[in-house]
Amino acid sequence: MAKSVVAIVGRPNVGKSTLFNRLVGERIAIVEDRPGVTRDRIYSKAEWLDRTFHLIDTGGIEIEGEDEFLLQVRQQAELAIHEADVIIFMVDGKSGLMPSDHEIAKILYKSKKPVVLAVNKVDNPNMFHQVYEFYELGFGEPIGISSSHALGIGDLLDEVIQYFPENDDDDYGEEVIKVSLIGRPNVGKSSLVNAILGEERVIVSPIAGTTRDAIDTPFEIGDQKYVLIDTAGMRKRGKVYERTEKYSVLRALKAIERSDVALVVLDGDQGIIEQDKKIAGYAHQSGRGVIIVVNKWDIVEKDDKTMQRFTEEIRTEFQFLDYAPILFVSAKTKRRVSAILPKINEVAEHHSMRVSTSVLNDLLADAIALNPPPADKGRRLKIYYITQVAVKPPTFVVFVNEPELMHFSYERYLENKIRESFVFEGTPIRIFTRKKS
Repeated sequence: MAKSVVAIVGRPNVGKSTLFNRLVGERIAIVEDRPGVTRDRIYSKAEWLDRTFHLIDTGGIEIEGEDEFLLQVRQQAELAIHEADVIIFMVDGKSGLMPSDHEIAKILYKSKKPVVLAVNKVDNPNMFHQVYEFYELGFGEPIGISSSHALGIGDLLDEVIQYFPENDDDDYGEEVIKVSLIGRPNVGKSSLVNAILGEERVIVSPIAGTTRDAIDTPFEIGDQKYVLIDTAGMRKRGKVYERTEKYSVLRALKAIERSDVALVVLDGDQGIIEQDKKIAGYAHQSGRGVIIVVNKWDIVEKDDKTMQRFTEEIRTEFQFLDYAPILFVSAKTKRRVSAILPKINEVAEHHSMRVSTSVLNDLLADAIALNPPPADKGRRLKIYYITQVAVKPPTFVVFVNEPELMHFSYERYLENKIRESFVFEGTPIRIFTRKKS
């Protein structure tokens, strides 16, 4: 499911970062009462009325002045506008309508995106008259809000989500295995796509390359249908905002969300860097199936223990992905590329696997007998039963007497027992603890 994207834009110091922090529930953006504090786009997720969406905070658009800093801020805002499905245009009710508001409005007209006009700093009902002059901008009815006092936020979000599609589901259907390829630039993702398609002599759909944010290539082998979602490389934060970056991190995150299985592509020649772990973390946190693919293995200087050493390094650096299988391939020579699709099939099956409640509770009884639940200050955790409530990823709920007594180490113990008994290779498992009513 690809979530809608909302960008907050406006001139400096109108309260964009305060609204951003209010909507995502955390102080992610730096809030300081002076212009130009937020230079880059900042991404996070927000939710309203069961609709989850991506939110982009931007630096204030300064129309006047051509110094390098202001130029970069303007470029970032324009990129955010380009990526957004809906734009919140924020203005300042206290300072009133400014010439730069009109100039920003011209940029927004050209985008042809839905625009919701938010008049900030309307801190009480007596100040509501301040919104009227903003009708002049031509974006319909202005909505008076106070991002610092949380006034009018609900009305604003009600208007924003009206522009979201009825449902954000992809059109491919449940039977199609959707696979995203993620990784930093130049690790060979697009070459890997071509190698996979060429290796299997597949029937490639004529719809290859849709109008989505990433390049979709639907194809089929026998009765199984797939979609490969190729994304541009995700760069480290210092470079990710460069204007030359064709695809943003946000687009790669959206590709992950639309996929069932993510191929985390590493460069076997360059080795592992910190950014690789961050990229892999996006797939893990999104609950997707994960396969680690080490590409360019043909140019790696090897001895009989090179693969073993690289595997150990991956397991050390990607401890949170201890469930993910590892493949060593070469997109250039197509060596071992034929192993990728069978592994995708396996991981997709595990990602959507269900286990019956009766079998789960037999396992739970054995686990408790081997290692009884811990006690804390005389109170002992009692576990009554366990059930699976969802797939993609497999999600379990454990019902107990006191949820706060469930230590993360015992939760991990239960996860390990589940993995020992059932094949969940390649997929994260989520366990939630609930009080038995």
